[in-house]
Amino acid sequence: MSSTPVIDVERLNLSYGDFHAVKDLSFQVRPGEFYALLGTNGAGKTSTLEIIEGHRAATSGTVRVFGQSPRDRRAVRPRMGIMLQESGFSPDLTVRESVRLIGRLSQRTDQVDRVLGIVDLTRKAGTKVSQLSGGEKRRLDFATAAYGAPELIFLDEPTTGLDIQSRDDLWEVVDKLREDGSTIVLTTHYLEEAQQRADRIGLMHKGAFHQEGTVSELTRTLPSVIRFSLPTSVPAPPVQARRESDGKFLVETFALQQDLHTLLRWAQDHAVELRDLQAGPTRLDDVFRALGSD
Repeated sequence: MSSTPVIDVERLNLSYGDFHAVKDLSFQVRPGEFYALLGTNGAGKTSTLEIIEGHRAATSGTVRVFGQSPRDRRAVRPRMGIMLQESGFSPDLTVRESVRLIGRLSQRTDQVDRVLGIVDLTRKAGTKVSQLSGGEKRRLDFATAAYGAPELIFLDEPTTGLDIQSRDDLWEVVDKLREDGSTIVLTTHYLEEAQQRADRIGLMHKGAFHQEGTVSELTRTLPSVIRFSLPTSVPAPPVQARRESDGKFLVETFALQQDLHTLLRWAQDHAVELRDLQAGPTRLDDVFRALGSD
């Protein structure tokens, strides 16, 4: 597989009048990678993706997709699939007509029936878009992005409005696309999806990167946590802990294994039951919440 970045962003800036929406942003996405671009509302991630997708011109900086300007639609567009939050299909077109139209516009080739099958819309092929449920429209959005198994796929809030089974089915298709070599760029408010699947995450805040790295690298910036409840009239635990509003104890530590061992040994020596015991690294949503304190 080529080591040349699929996406190469260097000192990207975007301004709307006096408002600086994206500030000196630089990052790369590698071939075959699952990259999640996350951020608080107004962080600039949507504007960044619109530039990378070729929908918007940058104020300054350089963006390359497959080594080309994303504004060169003839060179770039056939190689990428885009799932927007709302694709705006004509309500009078059928599902089959919508998928076929996107295929022609993007100049990608595929079998419409195959694509409808993988998103479970075969029975809705002749149904007008206006008659689809919200979840069915979301699956149609994904179908048009996956049409032709493009080398690069943008997924913007892909599972919003989907039930659990439909979410699982969508991710199964994404996994297959990745196995076949597609590069995935995800934006989502479902942080557990990014935590479970992304190879790397770019975390934006106020127009710039706050952090970038693997989930492990991002979560190591905050302490791990141990939570438990204690019966009344027991000795104080041997590690520094604070009692939360629900009565449980919370330990925040950068030495999870050592403190957990100390706590469990203490509980055994004193015949104390650590009720509702939970222990683990900080989750991505805790890293995300920490942005609000900056």
